[in-house]
Amino acid sequence: MKKLRLTAVLVFALLSFSFTGFVSQANAGEKRIRILYVNDFHGFSQPYRPYGMDDQWGGAAFLDTKIRALRADPSIPTLLLAAGDMIQGNNWANLFQGRSVIELMNLMAFDAMVMGNHELDFGQDVLKQRIREAAFPVLAANVLGLPELKPYMIKELDGIKVAVIGLVTEHTPTCTHPANAVGLTFLSPIKVLKTYLPELRRTADVVIVLSHLGHDVDRFLAGQVSGVDAIIGGHSHTRVAKPPCIGNTLVLQAWEHGRALGVLDLTVEEGRVTDSSSRLIDVKPEDGAAGESVAELVQRYQQRMDAVLDSVVGRTRVSLNGAEVRFRETNFGNLVADVVRRTAGAEVALINGGTIRASIRKGPVRLKELYSALPFNNYVVAFRLRGDQLRAALEHGLARVEFRDGAFPQISGMTLTYDPSAPAGRRIKTLFVGGQALEAGREYTVATNDFLAAGGDGYKAFAEVIHAEDLVEPSAAGRPGAKLVFNDAGRWLRDLVADTLRTQGEIHPVRENRIVEIFHP
Repeated sequence: MKKLRLTAVLVFALLSFSFTGFVSQANAGEKRIRILYVNDFHGFSQPYRPYGMDDQWGGAAFLDTKIRALRADPSIPTLLLAAGDMIQGNNWANLFQGRSVIELMNLMAFDAMVMGNHELDFGQDVLKQRIREAAFPVLAANVLGLPELKPYMIKELDGIKVAVIGLVTEHTPTCTHPANAVGLTFLSPIKVLKTYLPELRRTADVVIVLSHLGHDVDRFLAGQVSGVDAIIGGHSHTRVAKPPCIGNTLVLQAWEHGRALGVLDLTVEEGRVTDSSSRLIDVKPEDGAAGESVAELVQRYQQRMDAVLDSVVGRTRVSLNGAEVRFRETNFGNLVADVVRRTAGAEVALINGGTIRASIRKGPVRLKELYSALPFNNYVVAFRLRGDQLRAALEHGLARVEFRDGAFPQISGMTLTYDPSAPAGRRIKTLFVGGQALEAGREYTVATNDFLAAGGDGYKAFAEVIHAEDLVEPSAAGRPGAKLVFNDAGRWLRDLVADTLRTQGEIHPVRENRIVEIFHP
């Protein structure tokens, strides 16, 4: 009986040893890597209160602290990626043409970023300089004409080769000032990805698309091209807390302005991803949690910025709503459109909602707040346009309201009603100029900004009557036969708005039912 028991113990021990050895060998090839990501930072280095919220969000120093904590685990090698629109937007970036942001990203040890459409907002020469200053590659595989951009990078993490390929929206020439994209060609992201993917799969264990296409386009891309492990996206400012998996591709995005940090953990075995987990970590100010070196850099540029922009230009009795300018009339949109119309002496004015990038709380208005809300170097242009062309332009602006598109119009001198459920191009139901129904054949003087006049945000009706060379030739306004009647490239729109506040002292803009939604069953 004892011999039988001894035999059973030995057998059990051998089986246990064999099973343990099997598990050890099975897991021996397993490794984990971590991808950290942000997108659409737009130079928001300081914490701020978003419109309609009481809490402060973001802050580069607090973002840096979370990144460092996640990098601290030596068992999980980490990549830090940026999905575009990093160097333009907030005054902290704009006053230095993005140099401050690149210095920040170098200090935070980013591994790569994809070019966003707004990386071109300061022009190609400035972008080239920013790329030269970066200690990391700037990617865009589907852009021709800018050799400083790299199509992809491959980085090895603990023996795992990770390929990161950059893709930027084909609509970039109309999402920045069209002049900034002259000489560049933007290819189909799907076709380019299909071209590069076989090479990347042969070379790397993990393939990441770093995208500035927008979340909906990223999802479509994942459904059209197999063989990508993850798409880390930007452009649409989407908070993707639960990333969809389309085919075998995770589609991720981390909101905007450094308000969240994306974390993607991948398990890799025998050259393929076998498991994944992801999460978003909110970034808010925390006592004693700010990264010291990053905080010092942010403060250094902040002091330089404040020296220029801290002056009060006036007061507003109501908060100026810049959060809803992409899908409805707002008091801020009305204020700016009115300034554009008055400046040009035009009958009507139209700006794109995307001109306004931030809200302003009621109370004293500082120059830096206006510069944050109106960050682009745009100036006022006016021209003669037939009524049918004006209607076509407005139809274009309303065509993608459901997608919160930047082309949505904010208007002055006219009123309209529209049905957002109607087919694009046939949404306007009534349209009045100065209280009178629009006449299709009559010419009206229309004021806008130079971005839209050049066809930006897809406003082709404007580009058809204004020649690009007219916008850079001061004498073009008033030339016999020319449609251009006003063209002052010497004053930025934000400065005109600042002058309005200085002159009036206090403002109280309101919504006036200039744009009214109506629904027909």
